[in-house]
Amino acid sequence: MLIGLSLSVTDRVMADRTPGEAAFAAQDVGDGASLPWKDAYLLAEVMQRVHDNYVDVTSDHQLMQNAVRGMVEGLDDHSTFLSPDEFEDMKVSTSGAYAGIGVEVAHGKDGVAIVRRMDDSPAQRAGIQAGDVIIAIDGVAVDADDLDAAIARMRGPSGSSIRLLVRRVGSAAPLEFQVERAQVQLRSVAGEMLTSDIGYLRITSFTDTTAAELEQLVGKLERGRAQKIKGFIIDLRNNPGGVLDAAAQLADDFLDHGVIVSAEGRASDAKFRIEAKPGDITEGAKLVVLVNGGSASASEILAAALHDNQRANLIGRKTYGKGSVQTIMPLTDGQALKLTTSRYFTPSGVSINGIGIVPDTVLEGAEQPPADLDDTETSRSQSAVSAGGAATAASGNGRTLAQRDPQVAIALHALTLHGGALARGGSVAVPDAQ
Repeated sequence: MLIGLSLSVTDRVMADRTPGEAAFAAQDVGDGASLPWKDAYLLAEVMQRVHDNYVDVTSDHQLMQNAVRGMVEGLDDHSTFLSPDEFEDMKVSTSGAYAGIGVEVAHGKDGVAIVRRMDDSPAQRAGIQAGDVIIAIDGVAVDADDLDAAIARMRGPSGSSIRLLVRRVGSAAPLEFQVERAQVQLRSVAGEMLTSDIGYLRITSFTDTTAAELEQLVGKLERGRAQKIKGFIIDLRNNPGGVLDAAAQLADDFLDHGVIVSAEGRASDAKFRIEAKPGDITEGAKLVVLVNGGSASASEILAAALHDNQRANLIGRKTYGKGSVQTIMPLTDGQALKLTTSRYFTPSGVSINGIGIVPDTVLEGAEQPPADLDDTETSRSQSAVSAGGAATAASGNGRTLAQRDPQVAIALHALTLHGGALARGGSVAVPDAQ
């Protein structure tokens, strides 16, 4: 689990609505009619029975919170009521930044294990390493079974300090670190050169900063090159989605014209159509998009936009099939609604909701998770291209990303030999990783 990022993702965030406006709007019930007295009586009756007879004492406030949550979540699989803490986490997931120490953590033995520390993060500057296990925070022992509580304690205002007691392999005694919290940027884009003229772009989520990250990365990969990059593999595997506007901006980055996405809903602002503007940051480089069953929502918007505008071929497995848009509506007391307000349609006018997108080339066989990049630091991965033009691995026991990830190898083969098209409409068996 990533520090500060624990909620499911939304497609469209409209946080400019004030809590007062949301509270006023919430007074409208149905078509202006009040709640039918039988329904109001049923609610009061159930609350009274629970209040009097439930095995544990439960406050009326908690019962009403549960009732509101159940009302919203009963609408569909994506609408929900957000508590203040959940709303704050949602803001982090969409903004792509938070104040903390910059580590990715998981459950560990007798503590919280550091899975990864982010580049140039407070944790890195303090000397914390991947594999360390946090056993105490500010002198209070960490509950290994309550990861969320540990995450909450590690977050805090920029400039504030936190004291971590860490157990490290090879160290006889626990180590103590004083870490000053700072604003941490959550990276949603990473990439490298696979060959002298084929680039690789992995997008793990869609936040407010994703488009800027991608544009910066493409610029870095192209800078100082003797020849133009001929093609890119865009990897959307296991990307659950995110901010709709971010997906639309990325599609626009690769398109000169055409519809990106359209949507229909009951409210006037729930109906929209987004079209590409002239300008392709890759200047027409060939594109292949990797997708799988974990590619959802905003990922599907990007994949469909590039595919339906004949800009990219899709390789992989059928996508998740989330064809709806959620709007974040702030409420009083720091709470919020994440409410489905639109159904979106691909450029070809199709709704993929509950259906998904079938790639041009379907990969068969056992699926392996995406392999780690050869080097997560883009500046270093740029120098990992040898004089002969072939990528040299900075990790993975001397094997390149394409050698360690068979699906990347298939996409690379498609770009290198077929200009992106490979067994269009057919299927390809995925070999085991080398």
